[in-house]
Amino acid sequence: MTNKKDIDKHDSPSGDVSKKDALKKDAFKKDTLFSYPMGAVKGFTFDDTVASVFPDMIQRSVPGYSTVVAISGVLAQRFSQPGTRLYDLGCSLGATSFSMAQSAATDCEVIAVDNASAMLDQLDETLATQSLVTPIHLMHADIMDIEISQASVVAMNYTLQFVDIEKRESLLARIHQGMVDNAVLILSEKIQFDSEQVDELFIDLHHDFKRANGYSDLEISQKRDAIDNVLVPESLAKHRQRLVDCGFSRVEVWFQCFNFGSLVAFK
Repeated sequence: MTNKKDIDKHDSPSGDVSKKDALKKDAFKKDTLFSYPMGAVKGFTFDDTVASVFPDMIQRSVPGYSTVVAISGVLAQRFSQPGTRLYDLGCSLGATSFSMAQSAATDCEVIAVDNASAMLDQLDETLATQSLVTPIHLMHADIMDIEISQASVVAMNYTLQFVDIEKRESLLARIHQGMVDNAVLILSEKIQFDSEQVDELFIDLHHDFKRANGYSDLEISQKRDAIDNVLVPESLAKHRQRLVDCGFSRVEVWFQCFNFGSLVAFK
């Protein structure tokens, strides 16, 4: 694997690092990026400004985000196999990476991949202050270009939605090919509904969730303009069928809140 920055962490006195503690230096930076009128809103990118407020942004924007991160660790505890790899594809600031690293089987490693240097730079700084029994290795790369091998757990939490639709099946097929037997893929996404009425209802409820978390109508509107055509959601049925087509033996939805859901696919 190329463009890899290895941050090997060894035994700490407690052997345990909380993802909350690991990210707390960023946790109190409030997201106000879309709080003023912008005129023509640019497409959303994961740049330095987004990285600086990302923990606040995602907690206030994605229903159930903390649950998805925590359960990624629970699934890692159940399905990681000694001597294998756990991948966090689209790792951002590493919340899922930390959750899985705390729970992984012996002699495992976590490969945290992102193409946003701003995210990885902050995660690199965080890792430098932590001690982990299971090492986390950072890789600055496009997930379409990396090799997946000896994987017992792969997490894609809110990542596939940013991949071009026509490339999604080939990516998932490669992931499946690089997994060991009895491995799992955690796939969390913003989702779309076949019924226009239901789709609009859950979009409205999601916006209500954001208002309840302190976002103004201006912020909600401008963020939506920024992310349109950058994030492209699909239905749960489409995700299920694609995963089966890629060789996964079983696919189950374990979480849904409004228009956000998470599936686990079994090899």
